[in-house]
Amino acid sequence: MIVPDDLPLSRSGVDRAALLRLEDGFVASALADDSTRVLLVCDGAVVTTGRSRVALLRPSQVPALATDDDGWLLLGRGEAGETYLARRVPDRRPAPRVGEASDILVHAAPASAGPAPVPALPDGLGWTPLRDIGADLTAHEAGLATTAVALDAWHARHPRCPRCGGRTRVAQAGWTRVCVDDGSEHYPRTDPAVIMAVVDDDDRILLGHAAHWAAGRWSTLAGFVEAGESLENAVRREVAEESGVVVGDVSYRGSQPWPFPASLMIGFRARARSTDVTLDGVELAEARWFSRDELADAMRTGNVIPPGRASIARALVEEWFGGPLS
Repeated sequence: MIVPDDLPLSRSGVDRAALLRLEDGFVASALADDSTRVLLVCDGAVVTTGRSRVALLRPSQVPALATDDDGWLLLGRGEAGETYLARRVPDRRPAPRVGEASDILVHAAPASAGPAPVPALPDGLGWTPLRDIGADLTAHEAGLATTAVALDAWHARHPRCPRCGGRTRVAQAGWTRVCVDDGSEHYPRTDPAVIMAVVDDDDRILLGHAAHWAAGRWSTLAGFVEAGESLENAVRREVAEESGVVVGDVSYRGSQPWPFPASLMIGFRARARSTDVTLDGVELAEARWFSRDELADAMRTGNVIPPGRASIARALVEEWFGGPLS
């Protein structure tokens, strides 16, 4: 089994200190404490140092950013009692109106070259998409950055009440939004998505190339869980819909938060009961079975680019492969 804390972006390392969210004025008091550290976040990217490490700034190092509560997120407390906050930097681009399939979101490149420029960013720092550095982060950095990116995406997409359409205000240090008209509370959402290594009786793995991916990119199949559906049945349905392959036994392998913008990727190994591939013609442009030697040869020639190192898709393939993909 894949150990979740060994997966990129799944590492925790931070006490979320949920009770502190309920304390009035906690963010303001934390900003007055020089031991507090601040992470800057915008549209899936965080501010990093030149060594591609997450930059954790003192409050005094972010004077150009407004300090209203709406832009601050409480990420948690460190082992020494220090507070960690994230500061949301507004993105000039509107949030997308339509979502994308989870398998596209796992591997797709960021929508732009980066977020809006930040005034007075300290020398030696820059914006880096979390996708690009997720595999190299420590447990501490991953816990902070993943939470910040997920919360930032939720706030950007949910400025209004889903019940009445009224404006909402931020509460509980960034962990809820409250409608100013009807008083209803709303919480960050997480969309479960299954992602699976489908293996046949000859121990081959089924990989697909989505229509929206870059040329040569192949990965495991994936898809969102539908209302009223179990995880196991979601695996069987998604594989059948996309490839025509019938799946029998399904076993859980691990999970990974994937905040692009709000998925929880739940990984499985699935046993194929059929091997004929019939593409859906919508999400998958190609799909085929690979033996280990065939996959190694295809990667060596450049005909197959495997999933990125930060994704659980890579871990699922490597578990089947028996070692790292070179």
